[in-house]
Amino acid sequence: MTEVTSEVETYKIVIIGGGSVGKSCLTVRFLQGRFIQDYDPTIEESYKKKITIDEKPCMLEIIDTAGQEEYRSVRDKYIRIGEAFLLVFSIISRASYTEARNLHEAIRRAKNFQAVPVVTVANKADLDEERLVSREEGETLAKKYNSQYYETSAKNGSNVTECFESLVREVRNLKAQQSQQNPEDNKQDEKDKDTDSKGGCCIIL
Repeated sequence: MTEVTSEVETYKIVIIGGGSVGKSCLTVRFLQGRFIQDYDPTIEESYKKKITIDEKPCMLEIIDTAGQEEYRSVRDKYIRIGEAFLLVFSIISRASYTEARNLHEAIRRAKNFQAVPVVTVANKADLDEERLVSREEGETLAKKYNSQYYETSAKNGSNVTECFESLVREVRNLKAQQSQQNPEDNKQDEKDKDTDSKGGCCIIL
């Protein structure tokens, strides 16, 4: 049992986006398979869940960040330490779409314009009759930043699992490339990551 556990990699995934786009709802839908109707705006929540994707187990550390302007410094911290990002906007909010573009740029700057796994998510697809951001606009934004694009609904679960799994695959692909190019640096990164994480989190079994 100990040997199997040691082989399970942990991926630090940051959920990021403007306020009221459904970041917490997406996270809870993915982790617990339910929709939360009423919730307080998040400052920061952290969860851990062991899952299996493509027959390979992994531990996800999912950080659900605040979208409100007053918590920008907290969000910026997690942009710096995040391994991969689920960047969320709402199809019924033009402002959140603009914020998504700004966040793509913020991630690129924080990572010194190096490759980083990002999946662009247009949430609230169940409210298509209220849509203010077209699918074409979302796809164009994602393509500009070489990002996968999904339209999701935290309410009915559409494409929620798919966008998380796609992000994990991107992390794995990038790690495989980096391991081949810089095997010694990659080992050191894993050691650093073990000591980097601070604070409590909720483990979802």
